Amino acid sequence: MSELKLEVQMLHDRVLVRLTPEEGERRSTGGIVIPATAQVAKRLAWGDVVGAGTNVRTVKVGDRVLFNPEDQFEVEVHGQAYLVMRERDVHAVASERTEHGTGLYL
Repeated sequence: MSELKLEVQMLHDRVLVRLTPEEGERRSTGGIVIPATAQVAKRLAWGDVVGAGTNVRTVKVGDRVLFNPEDQFEVEVHGQAYLVMRERDVHAVASERTEHGTGLYL
């Protein structure tokens, strides 16, 4: 018997985000190597939006968003981890649309 596949649709102001994998160690602007295990104060994370509810206004599927991963709910679909959050929990959006940008680029 074949397995029934169900499409996941986000509701209301919810956003489904796939975490961007960490690169491991980083370099500061001065060239100092910061190991992946270094403890830092609350660190925000980047992720890719893979789903958005009907009441989401500023975030689109395909955007990269900046958020606090500690305050979100995690869900696993087919072995892949995703985060579910409200649109208001997104701190910034990195996209090709340039209506009101900061002048900074990824």
